[in-house]
Amino acid sequence: MNTLISVANLSKTYASGFRALKDVSLDIRQGEILALLGPNGAGKTTLISIICGIVNPTSGSVIVAGHDIIADYRKTRAMIGLVPQELTTDAFETVWATVSFSRGLFGKKSNPDHIEKILKELSLWDKKDSKIMDLSGGMKRRVLIAKALSHEPEILFLDEPTAGVDVELRKDMWNVVRALQKSGVTIILTTHYIEEAEEIAERVGVINKGEIVVIEEKAALMNKLGKKQLTLELQQTVQSIPAQLRGYDLELSAGGDQLVYTYDTQAERTGITALLSDLSDAGIKFKDLHTTQSSLEEIFVSLVKEGA
Repeated sequence: MNTLISVANLSKTYASGFRALKDVSLDIRQGEILALLGPNGAGKTTLISIICGIVNPTSGSVIVAGHDIIADYRKTRAMIGLVPQELTTDAFETVWATVSFSRGLFGKKSNPDHIEKILKELSLWDKKDSKIMDLSGGMKRRVLIAKALSHEPEILFLDEPTAGVDVELRKDMWNVVRALQKSGVTIILTTHYIEEAEEIAERVGVINKGEIVVIEEKAALMNKLGKKQLTLELQQTVQSIPAQLRGYDLELSAGGDQLVYTYDTQAERTGITALLSDLSDAGIKFKDLHTTQSSLEEIFVSLVKEGA
């Protein structure tokens, strides 16, 4: 994939002295779905706001499709759609009017067919004549997405797009996101629902205290940093782990009926074959076994703790 957005040595220090971003560098590929994860105050929204031209950086640069975001502001901003965290909408306007107006802000000619298509995809068509103030929180969130898509952007930023949205609406939104990607739109999202990032993103970046901790293909990240555990269901309970097995760093369940072995998937040898042999020599028999892989959420939590 070609690089669509290039962020180089980006820093942002506010007037209060707070440094929100510290020499952040990353490339965003054309047509990908990138998830940016991080705790509150990590710098996610500041990074997005700078790329979208809402906040000026203290230092560093951002190039979008070969254009500098400051020198070529109009050109880069027209390529980008932003769904902000805050539910900022025109309370007394209708859904149709506010989405159509957003298109006009970018100098796009009126296109009722496009607005209709967006509203139908977001299940807003039956609300097109309703005032924003009369909509539920979830519907207002959908209106923000419709506004961001009104001018047919090539890049879509979703800053916590499903906050306060029920499960059914969330699934509908991700279906729209997948369809947009298929049409060529590049999507960058931040979310507190890490299972969503695990399901939909192709690459994952973790930002903490204004710095990029890691950015990698989701599958590679989970393979590299994830742990696998082998759980052995014992035929008979044991009171303690025999001395000859202590080198495996096993965990014994509270009931004494399970042994858990954690191993590195990247190691040349997992040690499982040797463990099973040593278990037999120690007279410990098991009736069943199964393996589990750590989730993206567990990896995220461990990365943030390391940087704390």
